[in-house]
Amino acid sequence: MEVGDLRTLLATLVLPPAGPLLLALLGLLLASRGRRSGLVLGLAGLALLWVLSTHAVTVELARRLLPQVEPVGLVELRRAGVEAVVVLGGGVIPEAREYGVPQPSAPTLERLRYGVRLARSAQLPLAFSGGIGWAGRAVATEAEAARLAARQDFGVDIRWVEGQSRDTRENAERLAPLLRASRIRRIALVSDAWHLPRATLEFQRQGFEVLPAPTGFIVPRDRAFVEWLPSAHALLASRQILREFLAWQLARWR
Repeated sequence: MEVGDLRTLLATLVLPPAGPLLLALLGLLLASRGRRSGLVLGLAGLALLWVLSTHAVTVELARRLLPQVEPVGLVELRRAGVEAVVVLGGGVIPEAREYGVPQPSAPTLERLRYGVRLARSAQLPLAFSGGIGWAGRAVATEAEAARLAARQDFGVDIRWVEGQSRDTRENAERLAPLLRASRIRRIALVSDAWHLPRATLEFQRQGFEVLPAPTGFIVPRDRAFVEWLPSAHALLASRQILREFLAWQLARWR
């Protein structure tokens, strides 16, 4: 088992939904042996799962745990002297039967669309980095799907494509030589708002001047009372934020 695989396993066991469920299970086990603390742990696990499944809590986690990044446009691109727009992958659908070829996942497509928009508005070249994540199947890379989608859906050719990276650190390490060969130093980096603090740090460590270009903001979506009702979408977002917070802290320490 590789280090990345072990990291994925540990994150799965600690983060929601598995983390709170394991806590509740431990509580039930202790309660069955007559320990009052077991009931407390069981209820705490279920309550934690409910809270992390509400969008209101997800929004607050994003605000408090991670640095906030602001949207950018043509003015910010020109002011920063950006020389290329870099899009990071966020997943791939290896078997999209309706298309007959692999497709970008929803997060990847959202990032790609925004990257194309920025590149067109400023007449800048486009780069993409994304392979297969540690938990993914070795069928198709994010880069392959993104290159095809960019050409067919947006009429754009991506100039620099990197498809071997497995995580954010490798995104920066593997794409950097391609950009340096073209003397690119200032980039606009496109990813989800919650992902950009760590992604920006990794590309800065490779010597680039980075303008974060966020998409996928986590903001209130529904009426106030609905925001406090549990949903699968909110649970997934909470998991992403907590995982990213831990990964960001580890990257800063490293």
